[in-house]
Amino acid sequence: MNLVGTLFVVALSGCAVAAVAAVLAPPRARLRLAGWCTAGAGAVGAAAGVAAVMADGMTSGVSAGAGQRWSAWLPELLPLAGVRLAIDPLGGVFIAVTGVVAVCAAIYGIGYCSHGLDGRAFQLVLPLFVAAMLVVPAAASVSTFLLAWELMAISSLLLVLAEHRRRAAVGRAGLWYAVMTHFGLVTILIGLVAFAAGAGGESFEQLRAAALSPAAKTVVFLATLAGFASKAGIVPLHVWLPRAHPEAPSHVSALMSAAMVNMGAYGIIRIGLDLLGGGPAWWWLLVLGLGAASALFGILQAVVASDLKRLLGYSTTENLGLVLVGVGAAGFFAASRLPVPAALALAAALLHVVNHAAFKTVLFLAAGSVLHATGTRDLDALGGLRTRLPYTTAAFAVGALCASALPPGNAFVSEWLLLQSLIHALPGSGVAGAVTMPLAVAVIALSAGLAVATFVKAFGVGFLARPRSAPAERARESPPAMLGAMALAVAGCAALALAPTLVVPALGRAVGVVFPGREVVSGELTLRLTGVAGMISPLLIAVTLVAAASIVLGLVRVSATRRARRAARLWDCGAGPISARMEYTATSFAEPLERVFDDVLAPESDVDVTPMKESAYLVERVRFHARVPDRIEHRLYDPLIAAVSAVGRGARALATGSVHRYLGYGFWALTAALIVLVVTW
Repeated sequence: MNLVGTLFVVALSGCAVAAVAAVLAPPRARLRLAGWCTAGAGAVGAAAGVAAVMADGMTSGVSAGAGQRWSAWLPELLPLAGVRLAIDPLGGVFIAVTGVVAVCAAIYGIGYCSHGLDGRAFQLVLPLFVAAMLVVPAAASVSTFLLAWELMAISSLLLVLAEHRRRAAVGRAGLWYAVMTHFGLVTILIGLVAFAAGAGGESFEQLRAAALSPAAKTVVFLATLAGFASKAGIVPLHVWLPRAHPEAPSHVSALMSAAMVNMGAYGIIRIGLDLLGGGPAWWWLLVLGLGAASALFGILQAVVASDLKRLLGYSTTENLGLVLVGVGAAGFFAASRLPVPAALALAAALLHVVNHAAFKTVLFLAAGSVLHATGTRDLDALGGLRTRLPYTTAAFAVGALCASALPPGNAFVSEWLLLQSLIHALPGSGVAGAVTMPLAVAVIALSAGLAVATFVKAFGVGFLARPRSAPAERARESPPAMLGAMALAVAGCAALALAPTLVVPALGRAVGVVFPGREVVSGELTLRLTGVAGMISPLLIAVTLVAAASIVLGLVRVSATRRARRAARLWDCGAGPISARMEYTATSFAEPLERVFDDVLAPESDVDVTPMKESAYLVERVRFHARVPDRIEHRLYDPLIAAVSAVGRGARALATGSVHRYLGYGFWALTAALIVLVVTW
């Protein structure tokens, strides 16, 4: 066993130790033991992923075409098929991201769970969830992959339901999540079983070497795409995400949004680009279109949301949509015989996975700190947190800057790389590319602009405005464990923003698993694109921005000191001191954008006027209620749920309580199945 395998086994062992500690440790020590063991397991798992990405040379007995650095077969662990594991640079990227997010979430949980979430069950499931997410990118057979995927789904569902006794909304969110995640499992199961049947074996090596017909490949791709898109929160299978993420404990939300949803993107890359070897161009135009629609729809919903964690959930849909834009562009360019833009687009997608994991961890942990201090997620009821939660405010500011894709944030680099791949492929991408790529560029630009508005609203209204409620006025800073985890995530964002040259060349090795022999970027301080014209130096941009800001502030200070200062009250139009009621709320801030996209968002409003008893012409109270429902959910899922409910009510007539009738049902069902087999065999 080499270094990668040793570290990976130690990481899984650490998760097992954390689970045992959660069950056996005394109540006072349980939270700390389980939390630190989980954090240690995440750190070792991240090291295993980094070692897989950075490893040079091949271990003996491993296929060079597969690019694997470690593999193992454990036939005793799973009946019939055994457990097959293999970690290559592509899987290593997702293992490393999962490990780092797990470190931050586990440390944060030590402080966050001290009031009601320190029970055995919750602390047992959390390390199992981390272990499942580490195994998914390491799975090397259909049975192992499906087993790890289902463990990830069940454990995350249990964590989402952790507070179901406190709020009824948690149970409803868990129901939506359970249905959608198992719908995804069924479609993935159908696709991979069909793939294994056609290949004559279930190991990824056998699937990679299989010679399927184009029709069979299309069935496998579409079935698995539906399941992986559901896990990634891609439109129209996104409806679980803005429900489950707000209701889950905040460090669980960070794990789900920054690590678990990435597995959907990993599955599409692994199955579509690696095991199926690419495919026709329309496959990837479909992926690109779904990604673009998700990016635009997600950020439109986020910009009008007033629930802080719901806003972040829709932001996840947007960012995973951008990842799929990169993946779809990579597959389309490969099908169009444009290897350089294909490799660059896939590198941009992987870099955005890493960047999104970093800033979304910061944002969800900061949102959890706000919830811990105030008991509310409603931006319209917050405000004034800058002075009461200074460290949380600073962390959220960094995350908001990075999520806005503005320099010197880390998402700026990955979106710049993505735009470069789309623009440089235009001359040779044919008619389909000439139509699709400009639209994709426009979607990325529009989503970036709306992301700026979204996080200006969240930060300005939630942190900088005056407090609008008593809980916001009484807020106190979070415990040291929560602040330390946020600081660690902020440090990751800063490192990715200022020194992406340490990460992007390594991601080129992960790209090499799918597109061998393609170096996408080079350089130590400046990222230079290989094969196309383009370069960027994030560190130089950051230094320039800091220098420019310092000069401007210095000039303002010098000019101000030359004049005598006078203390005067702010101009208030004669209405008295400014109050919180005079400032923008999150709803009013987003209202102009809501009007611009009225046809897409379809907002709903209701005005209730209550007249006085003495006279109908005198008004006692006016209530205005406005909401922006999820239009896709309203148009697609509401009729579907109504139809299923009608079928369920009608099916009650079949359950008469007669055993003879039930035996008859079984007989006729078996007879019909045998007839179908005889006819089709």
